[in-house]
Amino acid sequence: MQCSSTARADNVKNDVSFANFERRAALKAISAAGLLGLTAMPAWAQFRVEVSGVGLTQLPIALPVFTGESQAPQKISAILRADLERSGMFRAVDAEGLKADENTRLDAGMWRQRGADAVATGSITLLADGRFDVRVRLWDVVRSQDLGGQTHLVSAADLRLAAHRVADFIYEKLTREKGIFATRIAYVTKSGTRFNLWVADSDGENAQSALISPEPIISPSWSPTGTQLAYVSFESRKPVIYSHDVATGKRRLLANFKGSNSAPAWSPDGRQLVATLSRDGGSQIYAMDVNGSEPRRLTQSPSIDTEPTYTPDGQSIYFVSDRGGAPQIYKMAANGSNPQRVTFSGNYNISPALSQDGRWMAYISRIGGAFKLHVMDLASGVSTAITDTSADENPSFAPNSRLIVYATQQQGREALMTSTLDGKVKARLTGAAGDIREPDWAPFTR
Repeated sequence: MQCSSTARADNVKNDVSFANFERRAALKAISAAGLLGLTAMPAWAQFRVEVSGVGLTQLPIALPVFTGESQAPQKISAILRADLERSGMFRAVDAEGLKADENTRLDAGMWRQRGADAVATGSITLLADGRFDVRVRLWDVVRSQDLGGQTHLVSAADLRLAAHRVADFIYEKLTREKGIFATRIAYVTKSGTRFNLWVADSDGENAQSALISPEPIISPSWSPTGTQLAYVSFESRKPVIYSHDVATGKRRLLANFKGSNSAPAWSPDGRQLVATLSRDGGSQIYAMDVNGSEPRRLTQSPSIDTEPTYTPDGQSIYFVSDRGGAPQIYKMAANGSNPQRVTFSGNYNISPALSQDGRWMAYISRIGGAFKLHVMDLASGVSTAITDTSADENPSFAPNSRLIVYATQQQGREALMTSTLDGKVKARLTGAAGDIREPDWAPFTR
C-alpha cells in the first residue's frame, strides 16, 4: 500500500488485473479531514439532465407551463418533464402556448388532438409570507377522468422537492407503482486535488456537501433508513470505516482493525454491516454489529473476497471473489455458508447491486478491455449489456427497482447516468466541474 490513494482512485477504470481489482476493492476510501455539515453546492456546479433513447412503451403526457411559474425561482413544469421522461415510462407531448391551471376543466378532445393520454395542469402562487403555494391536477384524457390533485406550501428552497413530489404523485397515479423522484443519491466529485461527497436530489440537483478532502472519497453506502452513509477514510493513513449522519454531519467509527477495512454495506434491518477486512492477513468478508462487537468472519477462503451486498430479505449476501482464478460474483447465505457462483459469462465480473424487488442484479463486466454495465434476471440467470460506453462502474438501483444509476466516462470526463433496466432510456447527469463517480441511490425516506 505504498502508492498514493489519489493514484489508486484515478486508475480504477484502467485496472485489468485482479491484483488491481484487489486494490480497488480493498482500498476504496474517503478522507474526512474536511468533515462539514451539509453545505449548498454553488449554482455553477448544478446538474442538467439530457435524455436519449426510446422505450418500448411510453405514456404520452402533456405538461403545460404552470400558471404563475414565471414568478418562481424553479420551473416546476420543466422539472416534472425531466423526471417523468427520465423514468422511461412517459413521453412529453407538445403543450406549447397552452394555458391551464388546476381549476381548468378538461378539454379531452383538444388534448387527444395533441396526442396526450394524460395531462397535468397547475399553478404556483407567491404568498405574503414568502412561501409558494404549488397546486396540481392530473387528468386521464382517454377516460375524461379527474385523477386528483395535490397542494404543497413550501419555501423557495423546497420548490424542487415539491416538484419531485408532484412527479411522484403523477407517476404513482398512472403506473400504480411508487415514484422515486423525491429520493436522494450520494455521489463523489473530484475537482483538481479536492474530493467531495455530495447528497443530492435523484436528478443530481440541489446537491449539498457532506465531506470535503484532498484525499479520495469513494464508496458511500446508504443505511436502510436513509439517514446515514457508511464510508471508508484514509485520514489515519489506513482504510477505516465510519458512519456519517447526513442531517447533523456527525460521524462514528465503525471499523479500525489491523490492516484494511473496506467495502461497507448495510444489512436491510440496519443493525449490522458487512465489510472486507484484512485483519487476519487476507481480504475476507466479515459481519459486525453497528453498535460495536467483534466482527464475525463469513468467508473462509485463501482468495480475495470483497464487495459484499445483502439481498433485500437479508437472507443472502452477494460478493466478488477470485477463488475460481478471476473475479466473479458469488452468492452465500447470510451466515457465510453454501457459497455458489452466480456469473459465468466473461472472466471479470464485479460490483454486484441488487434491486429491492429481488428480481435483478446489476454488475460490471469487462468485455474486450471495456467495462460495461450488465443487468441479470436472477430467476433465469440471463444477463444483458445495457450500455455502449466502456468505463462503467458502481451501479445502484433506485428504490422502486425501475432505474439504475452508475458512473461512466463520456468524452474523456466522468459522469453519472441513469438507465432503465433495458437500457433504452438514459439520462445524463452532467457536472459543470470535476469528475463524478461512486453513486449510491438512497432508499425511500422523504
